[in-house]
Amino acid sequence: MLKRQLGRSGIEVSALGIGCWAIGGPWIEAATGKPFGWGEVNDRESIEAIHCALDSGITLIDTSDNYGAGHSEKVIGQALKGRRSGVVIATKFGYVTDESTKEARGAAASPAYIRQACEASLRRLQTDYIDLYQFHLGDYPPDLAPEVMGVLEELAAEGKIRYYGWSTDDPGRAEVFARGRHCTAIQHEMNVFRDNAGMLELCAKQRLASINRGPLAMGLLTGKYSEARTVADPQDIRGRNDLEWLTYFQNGVPSTDMSERLQDIGDLLTSGGRTLAQGALGWLWARSEWTIPIPGFRTVKQVTENAGALEHGPLTSEQVAQMEKLMTRGAAAAE
Repeated sequence: MLKRQLGRSGIEVSALGIGCWAIGGPWIEAATGKPFGWGEVNDRESIEAIHCALDSGITLIDTSDNYGAGHSEKVIGQALKGRRSGVVIATKFGYVTDESTKEARGAAASPAYIRQACEASLRRLQTDYIDLYQFHLGDYPPDLAPEVMGVLEELAAEGKIRYYGWSTDDPGRAEVFARGRHCTAIQHEMNVFRDNAGMLELCAKQRLASINRGPLAMGLLTGKYSEARTVADPQDIRGRNDLEWLTYFQNGVPSTDMSERLQDIGDLLTSGGRTLAQGALGWLWARSEWTIPIPGFRTVKQVTENAGALEHGPLTSEQVAQMEKLMTRGAAAAE
């Protein structure tokens, strides 16, 4: 089993986690009524999939209090009954949702709100501590971040959380949090289409875990989607066309540019008997010893395939170099 250190915490985790956005089920943006979830889910299957992950040796579970307006945390709480001690739970705070109406209602980061959010997550997760508590507002002003860190340090001192981190794609913001005694991880987007060398450099320098969200590009790197097979569920966020950061899909159709580049690198990613998804995860492990990808899931089959990447391990340095050449050539051709 491939293992990684959860930053400077000293906690050892599986090199692969599971991301629990999709199993939160539907919730909507209050102002527009548009979806923020991935469509309807079956809670029984979600729990079976979590159990499959644990049985496969996966020990890191990542979620957020806004996924499904708290529903993701509730499902995890049910799934971990009797198994809590062997699991590292990472959740997030900052986006305000209404559990009763399943609506997203903005953002908050006041000390009082952070404490309120922490207590609510503990209740839903059915636990008395959170292993990794992550600030979810990726573009929050860095000059205001120390106040947030102060509250997190207090929560750590009280035993409510063990460590904390920031979900942000900006190395400058991450560097601010890195000064905190109990900061041990930065969650950021990263996959073969979206590298972030600056963040990897910072994480290595500061001994922080690089938790990689979007490692499979919202499903594009599974090879399941093409212009012939699009995302048709109206409750699936990938069907939206009004979110600047939603670049892998538009109106449910996968990005033409990324799909073409995927054709260029597909054979390399699937070498050695890997599936496309397993190759994409292997690339992330090869980029740094601090990376921990957290692919999402909705089914046991998806978890099983992702967990299979652990048997193959990282791509070789030669394969990474070849990938870089192919991706550079593909990007140049697209311009």
